[in-house]
Amino acid sequence: MSKKKTGPRKGGDSTRKFSNRNTKDFTGGGILALPRRPGTTGDKEFDDKVRDLVKSWDCGDSNSLIEEMIITSLVMGKDGINDADLKLYNRALKEHRASSRVFGPYSAERKVSMFGSARTRPDEVEYKTAQEFARKMADAGFMGITGAGPGIMGAAQSGSGRDNSFGLGINLPFEAGANETIEGDHKLINFNYFFTRKLAFVKESDATAAFPGGFGTMDEIFEVLTLMQTGKASIFPITLIDAPGGTYWKTWVQFVREHLFRLGLISEDDFSLFLVTDDVDEAVEEITGFYSNFHSYRYVGKECVLRLQKPVDERMLIIIDHEFRDLLEEGEFEACSALKEEKDEPALKHLHRLKFHNKKGESGRLRKLIDKINEF
Repeated sequence: MSKKKTGPRKGGDSTRKFSNRNTKDFTGGGILALPRRPGTTGDKEFDDKVRDLVKSWDCGDSNSLIEEMIITSLVMGKDGINDADLKLYNRALKEHRASSRVFGPYSAERKVSMFGSARTRPDEVEYKTAQEFARKMADAGFMGITGAGPGIMGAAQSGSGRDNSFGLGINLPFEAGANETIEGDHKLINFNYFFTRKLAFVKESDATAAFPGGFGTMDEIFEVLTLMQTGKASIFPITLIDAPGGTYWKTWVQFVREHLFRLGLISEDDFSLFLVTDDVDEAVEEITGFYSNFHSYRYVGKECVLRLQKPVDERMLIIIDHEFRDLLEEGEFEACSALKEEKDEPALKHLHRLKFHNKKGESGRLRKLIDKINEF
């Protein structure tokens, strides 16, 4: 049975303002921790003009950040940056704005991004597998995000359903446009640049599923793995799904193990960041199980603060301390309530906390800690 959705659906106003209360920081607190200082053009008179302009436009709590963007633009003009670069930066900013306006009203809902080949035919097993997975994720309460094209993207889009999915299209000189499920929907966004599109995929997703695909699929999977491994993006489930009996991702793992791990270029714990399976139900459970207790995390100074749906009891602390003491840089695992530094996320105040000072560069171990917490 499908879980009841809480966000806007068909006919929703994607242009209305949305609250910062449900802001999702995909960096785990890194963006929220950035200072809100506008900077300077080097000319106090112009700084005052910018400040007055923004104040009169009334951007609310965002005034200082809007000031900084305007000041950056003015300084770039004085830098003599060429028109080609300015056009690129301007177009990228507009694409980010369009993405935020579309996703904003749905920020409180869990979402899964789904990648795969645009060339997979509807009669192929991989197509039907992607469709089935997307349908089951929709039943589990997750909205779907695809690249809006045909093939695997079209299969996943139809499985999620028009009202329950987003399309992140890319302008290309070849291949078809948006698939029939998402064509004309207000949740279809067309990007000119892959880098702005990939940021939207990572920023808005709570999980990723990938099916067999070409260079684009490889690029997207290695991008999200790199961001998680280096701590530049928060950890979430990555499932690499073969058709029943398929070997596409099994062969990929063999390459990674024999040519990356064997040479010491990645660690054994990095394999914890993804799951390879040819079982749709296992893939769904990998994602839904990840959020069975765990909710999210962010860094506050040196402390990693896990937000949980269940209280942290003494038994949990003892087990975690025994199995994950190697993850600590110093100190202990501690149960706590919301920290004062988390006041910019009031919607999460009610959640329980586990805080600790962890060693950096141990994303695989952090993923294993989350898995352990979900056992309680």
